[in-house]
Amino acid sequence: MPNRASIEAKNLIRHKDYLFQRRLAVKLPLDSFRFDFRGNHETGGTWRQGALADDILDLQAVVDYLKITYGYVVELLVGHSRGSIVAFRWLSTTEEGRKVPAFVNASGRYRMGKILESPAGTVWKEHFEKHGSYTWNITVARKPVVAKITPEDVQEFVSWDTSIVWDKFPQSTDVLTLHGLSDKTVPPYDAMIYASALNDRSPGTHTLHLMEDADHNFTGRQDDVVDAILQWWEVRTRNEIKTGIWVGGIKGKL
Repeated sequence: MPNRASIEAKNLIRHKDYLFQRRLAVKLPLDSFRFDFRGNHETGGTWRQGALADDILDLQAVVDYLKITYGYVVELLVGHSRGSIVAFRWLSTTEEGRKVPAFVNASGRYRMGKILESPAGTVWKEHFEKHGSYTWNITVARKPVVAKITPEDVQEFVSWDTSIVWDKFPQSTDVLTLHGLSDKTVPPYDAMIYASALNDRSPGTHTLHLMEDADHNFTGRQDDVVDAILQWWEVRTRNEIKTGIWVGGIKGKL
């Protein structure tokens, strides 16, 4: 019997233990593999705002490595923010992705152009007009990182087609969408769009969990996120999962 694993794809220019990923890995009843996309922390290369296609290649490389080296089969994919965007495309367009039974979409963006209306988008526009690009200084794993964002990168990012989930997302994959109602980076309404796109599949299910007072990174709510995923996984394992909205405790709500 093949080994079963979960894979966690993370947010942009952070690292694989930045949010809830490490806590989740410790408690999941599966082997877990967390990784950094190229240009992030322990993975070499250059990070670019619009290089989502490169992230797809990185995810596929991880899956190939686990399969060939250890004989793993991916049982669960967990993505946060950019990681969710990448995961949605990989699940919808690859042979192996379409076989993954379960996916957690945390803070995933659907309306890509909305990033231009965010505080970051406003800052980028000002710098593009004055300097032609934006230099992002950030600390990752206690180390200073400098990234350059160009108008071309941003245009590539906002042009990324998320509508593929309506027609191409696998019919059998169960999805949990987690989103904070205080998210100022990705509007919570994007989670509603994903719910609308994924609710009518069969036998795959979609569970929407909106967390009150939670921001984009679920600051101060890491344990709540882990508990939500574990409870959803438990109900799913008992074959009791149903499409719907989850508010509060999970038992009796799915």
